[in-house]
Amino acid sequence: MRKMLEEKLKRFEELEQLLNDPDVMSDSVKGPSVAREHGSLSKLASKYRRFKGYVEQIAELKEMEKSSDSEERELAEMELPSATEQRDASWEELLEMTIGGEDANRTRCVMEIRAGTGGDEAALFARNLYEMYKYHCETKKWKIEILSASPTELGGFKEISLAFDGEGVFRELQYESGGHRVQRVPETETKGRIHTSAATVAVMPEPEDVEIDLKPDDYRVDKFNASGPGGQHVNKTESAIRLTHLETGIVVQCQDEKSQHKNLAKALRVLKSRIYDRKREEEQQKRADQRKSLIGSGDRSQRIRTYNFPENRLSDHRINLTIYKLDQIIAGNVQMVTDALLEHERNELKSAMEKID
Repeated sequence: MRKMLEEKLKRFEELEQLLNDPDVMSDSVKGPSVAREHGSLSKLASKYRRFKGYVEQIAELKEMEKSSDSEERELAEMELPSATEQRDASWEELLEMTIGGEDANRTRCVMEIRAGTGGDEAALFARNLYEMYKYHCETKKWKIEILSASPTELGGFKEISLAFDGEGVFRELQYESGGHRVQRVPETETKGRIHTSAATVAVMPEPEDVEIDLKPDDYRVDKFNASGPGGQHVNKTESAIRLTHLETGIVVQCQDEKSQHKNLAKALRVLKSRIYDRKREEEQQKRADQRKSLIGSGDRSQRIRTYNFPENRLSDHRINLTIYKLDQIIAGNVQMVTDALLEHERNELKSAMEKID
């Protein structure tokens, strides 16, 4: 944790220098991007600076305790308990701020929901998940934007990409990454049989432009006619965009906007998030000897949750959580699940917390 905090402080100090660079701040893209990233790190960096100050103060007081001067020793003995208490309280605040990993304090993220096994029922479940997150987002007063969507004729989604913006948005939503399974009687089922279908969710922090320097030569742009459910043409112009990142092979497409320029801008946001997420995964692999959060792994292949409608039950398999209030959760009251996941992460982090002396 100390290593991560040192890296964040170093980055914050780099951004402070960039804020004082007239060339950077006059750039209409880099300027706002630097300011946003600086703002997102400011609370954590300030608290960590304060914590380091307490650590240095304690070290000085401990040296004073060894002094041959009795007054110095007495002064150190008087001030040491208070300084230690302040250091410990500061560490607890830092601990709380770092729950959820090094990207926990990001205020923007991208979510992709994809229908899995189960055909039309899986697509309808993907829509249920979208609506659940949408209502939760409104409750939290986060901003939400649809980046791209592939609707089905029955009103479901083959896939949908969303952008969220708000305080604490990635800290909470990152735990939604993984496989979601639903057990219920579909509306199209005439014999009342329970079906099982699935959807996958991926939540990725949205990086600032200065973090992912993506040049036009780094990706291929394909333009095509947008189409709707059943192959119906949304428009007859080549407004839809498909981007292929040449280095990683990541492919993103967007066709919701009638403007080719707007579709390109949205596709670039998703592409940058996926590239950044890929880099995060590679870094985690490099740190394989360090503690990894079970619930924050973001592995889409991992089945994280079951939604059982006949029993009105939600089960989160990562922390053995069972709640018999599925009707409330699917209506947007996700906070009861999020709180349980955050508390589990908090306890895990505390138990693995390194010594601060």
